[in-house]
Amino acid sequence: MPLARLDISRLRNLSQVRLDPSPQVNIIVGENGSGKTSILEAIHLLSLGRSFRSHKHKTYIQHEQQECVVFAQVEDGHQRLPVGIKRTRDGAVEVRIQGRPAQSAVELAERLPVQLINPDAFRLLEGSPKVRRQFVDWGVFHFDEHFINAWRGWQKALKQRNSLLRRGKIAANLLAAFDQELIRLGEQVNQARKAYCAALTPHFEAVLKQLAPGLSVQLQFFQGWDAQKSLPEAIEHSYQRDIDLGYTNTGPQRADLRVKTPTGDALDTLSRGQQKLVVSALKIAQGQLLIERGRQLVFLVDDLPAELDANHRRKLCQLLESLASQIFITSVGPDSMDFDWSDQTDVRHFSMNEGELSQTSKGLQES
Repeated sequence: MPLARLDISRLRNLSQVRLDPSPQVNIIVGENGSGKTSILEAIHLLSLGRSFRSHKHKTYIQHEQQECVVFAQVEDGHQRLPVGIKRTRDGAVEVRIQGRPAQSAVELAERLPVQLINPDAFRLLEGSPKVRRQFVDWGVFHFDEHFINAWRGWQKALKQRNSLLRRGKIAANLLAAFDQELIRLGEQVNQARKAYCAALTPHFEAVLKQLAPGLSVQLQFFQGWDAQKSLPEAIEHSYQRDIDLGYTNTGPQRADLRVKTPTGDALDTLSRGQQKLVVSALKIAQGQLLIERGRQLVFLVDDLPAELDANHRRKLCQLLESLASQIFITSVGPDSMDFDWSDQTDVRHFSMNEGELSQTSKGLQES
C-alpha cells in the first residue's frame, strides 16, 4: 500500500514536514545532517513502531519537545486509509488507524510493509543470528497469517520455561509440563520458517544473478538444533545442560540464516561492495515474494551510492523499478543518481535543507 501523503512533526530536525510522494519513485537529495534520512526513519516508525537508527525513542523526539507524530494516508484500493503513530518522551506509544486506537503496532506492519536498504544493512551478514532471525521472521509474518500467533505463544512458553530454569533445581515432571506447549508451538514456528526460506531462496538466487552474475552465494537455514533430531529429542537431550545454564539452550530461538560462498561465510570472503549486493538481493527477493502474494510494500533506500559503483547502482534501480512498488531513495548529491528511469515511471525529486523539504525538478537539482 503506497503512501499518498506523509506528515512528520517534531522528529529530529524535522519540525513540520509534509510530503506528497509519487506512488513509484521518490528521490530525496541533501547534505549530510540535512534530515533526508529522517524522512525514511519516520516511514519506518510508522510501519514498525520503531526507528532503524536507535532503540531509544528519546533520541529521535525533537529536542525540548514532549512527543513526535507521524501521520500518513495510505492507498488502500480505491480509498485512502489514515494511519498515525505518536511517541512521547515518557515512552508511551499511540497508534491510530482510521481514527481508532490500534491494539498494537502489528496492525501498522500488516498495512504498511516496509523494506529497508541502508548502510547498516551489513548487519544482516555481520550481526548476530538474532538479526537474521528478525529478517526471516519479518518475511514469515507477511507470508503466513498464522505465524504471529504461534510465534507469540512460543515466546511466552520459552520465557516461562527459562523462568523455571533460573530457579535452580526443578523436578523433571514439572519442566515436562511446560515443554509440551514449548515443543508444539516451536515446531509450528520452525516449519513456517523453513517453508519461507525454501520459497525465498530461488528468488534470492535470481536477483543476485542479475546484480552480480559471477557471485556464487547460498542460503542455508539452521533451525537451532541438530537436523538429525526432532525438537522433542533435542529438548530432552539438552535437559541437564539447560538446568546447569539456567536457560533453554536449544530450539527455534537459536535459528539462523547462514549466507555462504564456496570458500566460507559471505562475511569473511566477500568485499564490502559484494556484501551490499548480497544484502540488497536478500531484501529485494523478500519484496518479490511479498508482491507475488498480492501485497504491496514500500522500499526505503538510504544513501544508495554508498559502496556501489555506477553500474551496480543502475542494476539495483532497474530491479527496484521492476517491482512496481513505491520507493524512497536518499542521496547526498544528484550526480550519483544518474540512472535513467523509464518514461512510464513517475519520479519525483525533493531537496532537503536543514530540516526543510521542497519538491524540485530534476533539471533544477542538476543545475
